Amino acid sequence: MGDEYRGPEALVVFCTCPDDETAARIAETLVVERLAACVNRLSALTSVYLWQDKVERDTETLLLIKTTDARFEALRARLCELHPYEIPEIIAIPVTRGLPGYLEWVHTCTASDA
Repeated sequence: MGDEYRGPEALVVFCTCPDDETAARIAETLVVERLAACVNRLSALTSVYLWQDKVERDTETLLLIKTTDARFEALRARLCELHPYEIPEIIAIPVTRGLPGYLEWVHTCTASDA
């Protein structure tokens, strides 16, 4: 294993959920369906946002979803199917650097032909 990863681009996708139960269900589905290699759940964060011209404050659970660029469109479509929000937060950030072995693992776990 070299010091530099040259495979498909890895992404971290942010997605907030209304509660831990919903977040757990979505996280497990994404991993089982190989749309994500790993999903971290961060519970009890407070979100302050503007919705329909009103400031809202909610306790939510944030998902940090590790996937690849090649799987993003399928992941996004599945998140929209599973998510209870009218417009769920789905924000993908490219991973520009990381441990090569970990990034290869993300790619292997999310390979659609696996």
